[in-house]
Amino acid sequence: MYYKRIIDSYLSEWAARKVHKPILLRGARQVGKSTAVRHLGERFKYFVEINLEKQPDYKTLFSKDLQVKRIVPQMAAMCGIPIIPGDTLLFIDEIQDCQEAIMALRFFKEDMPDLHVIAAGSLLEFVLDDIPTFGVGRIHSMYMFPMTFDEFLLANGEKLLMEARNQASAAFPLPAPLHDKLVQLLRTFMLVGGMPESVAKWVETNDYLQCQEVQDDILTGYEADFPKYKKKIDPQLLSATMKSAAVQATEKFIYARVPGDYKTAEVKKALEMLIKAGILIPVTHTDANGLPLGDERDDTIRKILLLDTGLMLRLLNMSMGDITAITTQIITASAADLVNKGPLAEMLAGLELLHYLSPNLHYELFYWTRQAKNSTAEVDYVLPHDMKVLPFEVKAGVQGGMKSLWDFMRDKNLTQAIRCSLENFGQFDYTDPKAGNDIRHVTIIPLYAISQLNK
Repeated sequence: MYYKRIIDSYLSEWAARKVHKPILLRGARQVGKSTAVRHLGERFKYFVEINLEKQPDYKTLFSKDLQVKRIVPQMAAMCGIPIIPGDTLLFIDEIQDCQEAIMALRFFKEDMPDLHVIAAGSLLEFVLDDIPTFGVGRIHSMYMFPMTFDEFLLANGEKLLMEARNQASAAFPLPAPLHDKLVQLLRTFMLVGGMPESVAKWVETNDYLQCQEVQDDILTGYEADFPKYKKKIDPQLLSATMKSAAVQATEKFIYARVPGDYKTAEVKKALEMLIKAGILIPVTHTDANGLPLGDERDDTIRKILLLDTGLMLRLLNMSMGDITAITTQIITASAADLVNKGPLAEMLAGLELLHYLSPNLHYELFYWTRQAKNSTAEVDYVLPHDMKVLPFEVKAGVQGGMKSLWDFMRDKNLTQAIRCSLENFGQFDYTDPKAGNDIRHVTIIPLYAISQLNK
């Protein structure tokens, strides 16, 4: 069964254009890239899928030259399916196994502009650095991530619940039974995560242990890929860095905490490769005095998120042993404790903020921390919104527990902020006695409604 994805509408819009560049679909292994393309292929008269890892004979088509008007008829003859511009969607999967095929993508735009071509692969970014000509301006990249909470709701048949949530606001919060149901589903989502195979297993069985088996298999697949790139970096270091990122999630990443007596430069290189592969997501410090946020970034101060909460829990289990207490807290803790204790809620919020953005661009996440001795002031995320900086705190509690937010808003002369928690929709004003009783307006958005932020 196919579960609807956000990227579907973007792929459909691309397919309907008269002028379309080849797409390079980028993202970590097992996030659903191939499945989404196959779903798009159902609207074409013909669909051709070539997997260069499973079908290495096709690589020879790119070995002599990159003349796509020669390559395409030969490819059609080999697979026995017509490849006709306008009628056929050509999907080249695991394209990282053939650099020449990646280089050929640019020539589809030049020599066969009417043919719909999509390419995808695992750990593509490891390969792209080695390609002298990538075809800037002739290839369009799209970025794909694990499933969002909204996609999880739809997969579980909760369309009506999602629609009711979408009608709620600070002025008209949800009725308590609907709010409670969404909180419970979000707890489930934290454990199951958004990897499509894990979500499908949950829909089929409602069994967390079977989902964990899927997650373990995915992580094993990631680690099985690492030795392919040992010319660049030690596979054991990649594995150690990935597990350490889970332990340090939502904290400032400390290179020295990666086990194995590796040099800082080595760990930094491993971290960057895992970020390029889409397995790790950086959240970079910015002074946040204005937009764009990246103008005042400091790449030496970063928090690291895993691409998926379910995978993070499995990595913690590998790194720390039994995590039954963490799992129990997710299932049973009060809403306030679930948000305020442990990194999972903050990480989920960051992933949701990222995953609802357009897949046509590569976005970054930023946060703010005061760079002074004996200071622990930090705002979880800072966002660009309506041409201004918008602080975004993941916190459940009363106004007095938000000292860092008030300090930040006072320093930057801001009046609007978001508090993201497991409270219902709401809003409140805070009178800041340290700033001449200036008023700070705070909107409360539930963790289960981050897709509604722009509303």
